[in-house]
Amino acid sequence: MIPRKHAARLALLFIAFAGGETLSAALSPAKTPHSAKPATTREPLKRSSAIDDSLALPSAKDLTLRSDGVHKADALAHFVQGVDYEENGEMDKALEAYRQVLNVDPGEVELAVRVAALLVREDEYPDAIDVLKDAVKARPNAPEPYLSLSFIYAKYLRKIDQAIAFANKAIALDPQSIEGYQRLFEIEIASADEKRALATLDRAAKIPAASPSFWIRLGRLYSAIFLKPDAHPSPEQTARLNEIYKTAAMKGQDDTAVLKEAGDYFASTEQIKDALPLYLRVLELKPDDANVREKLATAFVLTNQRSRAIETLDTIIKEHPEKYQPYELLAQLHDDEARSLARANQLETANAEFKKAAANYEQSLLINPNHPTTYLRLAELFLAPLKQGDRAVALLKEARRRYPDAPEFAYYLAIALRESNNPKEAVITFEEALNEAQNTNAELLTARFYLDYGAAAEQAGLYDKAAELFRKAIAMDPANAAEPYNYLGYMWAEQNIHLEEAE
Repeated sequence: MIPRKHAARLALLFIAFAGGETLSAALSPAKTPHSAKPATTREPLKRSSAIDDSLALPSAKDLTLRSDGVHKADALAHFVQGVDYEENGEMDKALEAYRQVLNVDPGEVELAVRVAALLVREDEYPDAIDVLKDAVKARPNAPEPYLSLSFIYAKYLRKIDQAIAFANKAIALDPQSIEGYQRLFEIEIASADEKRALATLDRAAKIPAASPSFWIRLGRLYSAIFLKPDAHPSPEQTARLNEIYKTAAMKGQDDTAVLKEAGDYFASTEQIKDALPLYLRVLELKPDDANVREKLATAFVLTNQRSRAIETLDTIIKEHPEKYQPYELLAQLHDDEARSLARANQLETANAEFKKAAANYEQSLLINPNHPTTYLRLAELFLAPLKQGDRAVALLKEARRRYPDAPEFAYYLAIALRESNNPKEAVITFEEALNEAQNTNAELLTARFYLDYGAAAEQAGLYDKAAELFRKAIAMDPANAAEPYNYLGYMWAEQNIHLEEAE
């Protein structure tokens, strides 16, 4: 739809410049106008699913009606009227009004392309082609009508050779624009000719003076082939993509959108060191971009620059305390640091880091309580390093209430109850977790599960039940059965029964 403000701007231009113009012989329309359909009122048309988003024809932009003379006033009136009709969903009337404008000036390329797009939606392909060919006659150096013709001939008429010819004509008229190459690429991909499609991209890559956005879009097209799902790009393909995105970043050193997309490419292909300087440059140009700060912090984490990551996340939290993601990532950083310190036997410092991790996980859950993994991570901290079983129990009961169909929470809750010296309740919860897992997630029922369940049963004085569970754990993983054997042996020794099995 053509925005109303564009129509108003046209009206002002006409009032300013059209008053003294005289009729010119050039006013004669290039073709006799096609007869209009009977006008009907319709709901506003949505983009047809038959038209690929990647090939969608553009809306008309501001028009500067170029015909001289008194007919210009009529043309402008028709244009404004067409905008009104289109806003009201009266598409037949809108088309007729727009075509009255094109009768005066068929070379109004953007309007011609818009009208052709509307006609295509009505399956009126011959009329759409006529409008575009009139535009070509009036403006032979404009690539846009050729691009639209290429689209129609390829998608609807299935005349691939002609579609390719139109796309190549658009490229010849404007080799610095990616549009023609993309249209040609899409035609060749739709024809299952990947080799020719890549040749088209290689042809585009030889345009040295192209804009940053040209190179970014070229990178997307290469990625559509090289980075398909389950694809494993060769070193040569990766090198080609790297070259394209580095060129885009070099040419767009002050363009945050280009730099961000190039950084995302390198990050997604695990080339983090190449992504870092691009994200840093975006923040130089746009310091308040919290999304890029998060990406930068993640990149620092992946390159083991924890101190810089923590500094970046602290800045994000100060600027955007309402976002849960920075707290989540900061908690993981403190958690990782704590475990490193614990392995180095720096237990006091490690405990302080574990507490920071827990505090950040808690804040994350306050902001977004619908993040199940965070409950499990926080519960693990409460259970093991921090030894706060009661807090783990309260947390996991809340998580289980929120996620009643997730047996993981019942399992963790059972462990927390056992560690909080509630063995009987723990046994009940283990049995619930067992039943839930059998119905929804049998992979949870590992040897470790039965060992944990057995330990709770032993604490509750259910020795025969515990023995059964320990034997189940041994049978499931006999190669790693030392721990359940020890549990079983000590249990029988303490009870002074089944001593032959205790040995």
